[in-house]
Amino acid sequence: MITVTPAAAAQIKLSADQGKAEGMALRIAATRNEDNSIHYGMGFDDNKEDDVTITTEDIEIILSASSAELLKDTTIDFVELEPEKFQFIFLNPNDPNYVPPVE
Repeated sequence: MITVTPAAAAQIKLSADQGKAEGMALRIAATRNEDNSIHYGMGFDDNKEDDVTITTEDIEIILSASSAELLKDTTIDFVELEPEKFQFIFLNPNDPNYVPPVE
């Protein structure tokens, strides 16, 4: 369903440690914008009754059912976009703005 790269997993674990959120799951939210693109959000949260839960790279991820549908087959990575500027990116084939990476 969702893949987290080792670089993203390391940063998520570091963020959990720095934010005193050890033991909490990572909630990923996705909503469809008016132009059909997808808006993403991430944060540490408690599991709710109707959540979908997955574990990848030793990271527990929780999603609402609607977010799970929008995030199907997504890869989350943590990359350097500019010198010394790192950020999470979502490689999501369900987003009309998605461009597959060149290998």
